[in-house]
Amino acid sequence: MRAAITAVGGYVPEKILTNKELENMVDTSDEWIQSRTGIKERRILEDGKATSDICVEAIKQILEKRKINVQEIDLIIVATVTPDHVFPATANIVSHKIGAINSWGFDMSAACSGFLYALDTGAKFIESGKHKKVIVCGADKMSAIVDYQDRNTCVIFGDGGGAVLLESSEDEDGIIDSILKSDGIGLDYLHQKAGGSLHPPTHETIDKRMHYVFQEGKTVFKFAVTNMAEVSREIMDRNNLTGDDIDFLCAHQANLRIIDATAKRMELDEHKVLINIKKYGNTTAGTIPLLFSDFESKFKKGDNIVLAAFGGGFTWGAIYLKWAYNSQ
Repeated sequence: MRAAITAVGGYVPEKILTNKELENMVDTSDEWIQSRTGIKERRILEDGKATSDICVEAIKQILEKRKINVQEIDLIIVATVTPDHVFPATANIVSHKIGAINSWGFDMSAACSGFLYALDTGAKFIESGKHKKVIVCGADKMSAIVDYQDRNTCVIFGDGGGAVLLESSEDEDGIIDSILKSDGIGLDYLHQKAGGSLHPPTHETIDKRMHYVFQEGKTVFKFAVTNMAEVSREIMDRNNLTGDDIDFLCAHQANLRIIDATAKRMELDEHKVLINIKKYGNTTAGTIPLLFSDFESKFKKGDNIVLAAFGGGFTWGAIYLKWAYNSQ
């Protein structure tokens, strides 16, 4: 049995934070941000809203598209590094908010690779035959952990995310292969210093601004360019695919230069590389499902699609799938 994506949904907040506005907050410029990242603006979730609210809005779209009763959902997995609470899991909160009384769920934390990890995990529940309908969300409210005094990170991240419905495939379409990797060496270069059991919240950690994202940009860029490109090439070689065989690359939207390097390694034509980083920035676990939502109308049944991501930890990976439906 093969798991297939049968519906997608995406959500971004209405509030837009532009590069011009960031120029008034930190020492940066629109030209500097765009030339180094490809980002023009990002979305910011309003106060009082959380990651679960992003997931709920995306799932509502899926339920409407597929005309599914929410009680048919067996499992909800949420990939995020900005959960509503340390516990309970955001997936549990999402289940309650949408009334999915017959589902269970859990969160996965793999930073920007989180959606790939969660998608592969969700697929296994379908492939086992145990579950018929699995929702996989990738969403983050990065504005909650971004320091808007740090010009190196605040220009990169935005809020948003999406979700997909997994069901068993009726043919050969669906998720065919995955390669997922991790290396704890990345801790030193991309992390949140405090808030966990090693450095619980104290007045000192707050005063030292340790509850925000820390990134050593040059090192992360170097690892990302190499590893995301290589794992994407690896999954192609493992499945005897060439650049001509691939219809679309859905790469994590962290940096336009990293995406370009991956596409080049895969020998892909430019029109096959899907990009929306200009509008949303890096929404961490939310970037790939947002690509699905934005470009769903482009996909045709049987299209060969490669997903690729690289994130803090370090985590990285690629998934090869055949798209399972034609958009209405």
